Amino acid sequence: MFKLWLRRIHLILTLITGLFLLCLSVTGALLIYAKDIQQIVNPHYWSVEQQTKPLAYPVIIKTLSLHTKQPVTLLMPEQNPTSAWQAQLLNKQYVSLNPYTAEILLQYDYYSTLYGFTMAMHRWLLWQDSEGERPLRNWVSIVALVFIINMLVGVYLWIKPKNRLKRLIIKPKAKLRILLYQLHTVLGMYFFLILTLIAFTGMAFNWKDQTKTVLEFITQTSVEPRPKPPVLNVPLHVNTDNFAVALENALLAFPEGELFRIYLPKKDTAPVALRIKNPGESHAYSWVWANQYTGAVLQTYNAAKANLTTQAWNFKYKFHIGDFAGPLLQILWLLIAILPLFFTLSGVYFWYKRHYR
Repeated sequence: MFKLWLRRIHLILTLITGLFLLCLSVTGALLIYAKDIQQIVNPHYWSVEQQTKPLAYPVIIKTLSLHTKQPVTLLMPEQNPTSAWQAQLLNKQYVSLNPYTAEILLQYDYYSTLYGFTMAMHRWLLWQDSEGERPLRNWVSIVALVFIINMLVGVYLWIKPKNRLKRLIIKPKAKLRILLYQLHTVLGMYFFLILTLIAFTGMAFNWKDQTKTVLEFITQTSVEPRPKPPVLNVPLHVNTDNFAVALENALLAFPEGELFRIYLPKKDTAPVALRIKNPGESHAYSWVWANQYTGAVLQTYNAAKANLTTQAWNFKYKFHIGDFAGPLLQILWLLIAILPLFFTLSGVYFWYKRHYR
């Protein structure tokens, strides 16, 4: 009787979240290669011809401001010499540019691109209210949590009967219904842990405090907080040349690091900030803050020296998208991202065949 009720719970949870899980599965798989697809479809917007050396960062920023009549708030350099760089303007528009000439290739709304649209669908189902809030982010996280619970129920249903190891066999010549059931069971057991971690790291983008608490409980160590940026005293007379000096000094703070983003201050009292990927980091979580009025480096944060719990927390983004061990792992992540789609459809198929033979 208990097993019967668990099967019903397994089905009910699938029916409640099935359509949303299908959406998350497809968009998650698409996000892995969305930027590559953009470059293939519209190379004149996202690709450039490699030249000797990109222009200096202050030159690019100043040129963009002159052409767009908007201050630049974010500059995103690329390590690939044939990729266009991206920048954000104060009006929240984005610009794709040629780093060798500062030519604007495309000015666009971030969520109008394939990558931006897919990400918005994946994270908050596109709905944004009049106040700019995205209330369905919580529902997406709930769907991910229910998916984890449903997988735990599935694992229990596999563990409870005897001969459980013999049921981890796929017989290609079996009938369609039996073959699908074997695939459903075997793939679910083999990829249970990875799928759980992918769903958990997805929840961490929205429920940060709750998921961080879970990680800290497991490791019995706290995640180190990132330092807050310093507040500047604005001088009466501003020397604009010191902005270039500030960038140069900030880059020298971590000479072996890779520049990921430059955050231009939106307030006069805010410093210019550089986000750096240092050796030993899975993603860029190190920071340098510099005073654009004097050119001096104010503060640094080397995330590569953080404790293991902090580095595990910082690893969540790269793990979630499968971008940490080369193209072969990304292909595996693509197949894994489609598994919730397969589990949902096959589960509904089993229920249908059981009740409407």
